[in-house]
Amino acid sequence: MGLFDIFRKKKNETVEQESASESTEILSESESNSDASEDEQSTAVSENTSAVTQPMMEQVGLVNEDEAKIWQEALDKQKISTPQLTETTEQQIYDAGLKKSRTGFADRFNRFLANFRSVDENFFEDLEETLVGADVGFDMAIKISDELREEVKLKNAKRKEDVRDVIIKKMVDLYEADGINEDATMNFAPKGQTTVILFVGVNGVGKTTTIGKLASKYQKAGKSVLLAAADTFRAGATKQLQEWGERAHVPVVAGKEKADPASVVFAAVEKARDENYDVLFVDTAGRLQNNVNLMQELEKMKRIIQREIPEAPHEVLLVLDATTGQNALQQAKLFKNSSDVSGIVLTKMDGTAKGGIVFAIRNEMHLPVKWIGFGEKASDLREFKPEEFVYGLFKELVES
Repeated sequence: MGLFDIFRKKKNETVEQESASESTEILSESESNSDASEDEQSTAVSENTSAVTQPMMEQVGLVNEDEAKIWQEALDKQKISTPQLTETTEQQIYDAGLKKSRTGFADRFNRFLANFRSVDENFFEDLEETLVGADVGFDMAIKISDELREEVKLKNAKRKEDVRDVIIKKMVDLYEADGINEDATMNFAPKGQTTVILFVGVNGVGKTTTIGKLASKYQKAGKSVLLAAADTFRAGATKQLQEWGERAHVPVVAGKEKADPASVVFAAVEKARDENYDVLFVDTAGRLQNNVNLMQELEKMKRIIQREIPEAPHEVLLVLDATTGQNALQQAKLFKNSSDVSGIVLTKMDGTAKGGIVFAIRNEMHLPVKWIGFGEKASDLREFKPEEFVYGLFKELVES
């Protein structure tokens, strides 16, 4: 089953659940009305006995069986049911976190469709402009437009709703095709060995915060975690990571301010290996004097890590701020060319209407998004799930 088919299945299931819920409410209201006469009878019986004598009679047992039964039924009807709290599902988290992006997509597509008259050259120009504005990237916008030229005609899409569905299906199909053989799972060392995960990215994208959240997750999952504060150039970076370490009850290896980052990495790798830590997270600088210096520093760190643990680092995660849209894509290109990036962490997704950047990253970079952030709490950093993402982004646009 393709990704778009899964999307439609989810959509249908949601509609059925909503319909069932409405039916239940109507039935409950009907049952409530039918019980009204019984309530009146119970009230009449209770009025015949004073409010003072009822409790006394109950206490001393001065009631007969019929009266006791009537009182019990009346009491049962007066009980207020407490709503059952259900655990928030992954889909609900994605729905809430993608609200701004979903609204932004809907607004753009609705404006585009409002001007729809026929499938002509103006239609495709407007479509490309709409897609670029939704941050799916120029290359993907052109690819979607080119592939739709024949498909819209083949499907004989004339209604606005039909055209919209064809466009979104094509977007989802291309997104899925670009992700073939993509591994979005985390790569770990064999059991008994230390997994080293290097975090890269420019300052301000949420690198240190992401490390803290993941440290908390893995520590709660029963893994022994160690952090390395190798961002020694940014004032406060080490302190920030140490605060996250305290929250997660995870130790942090740190050096002096302005110390050689590679020396911190060396000390952390030695400690992790010698003391059998399961996971070592390495925070890195996001800005040195220039990009060349930054990339050279990252290469130096990797050499030191591999000298001690040849298979490491097992992951190089690039942290990107989703609110920056196409700037995030440019950062991905810069780091991929120099750092052997194995996966993406998208932060601040709940605060942006630029969710289309996920399509651009996969289409142009062929890098898997492995984690996505929807808020400030550690629990708001979630494993990236394409099905939930696509549904959360488009669910209000496509008819069931």
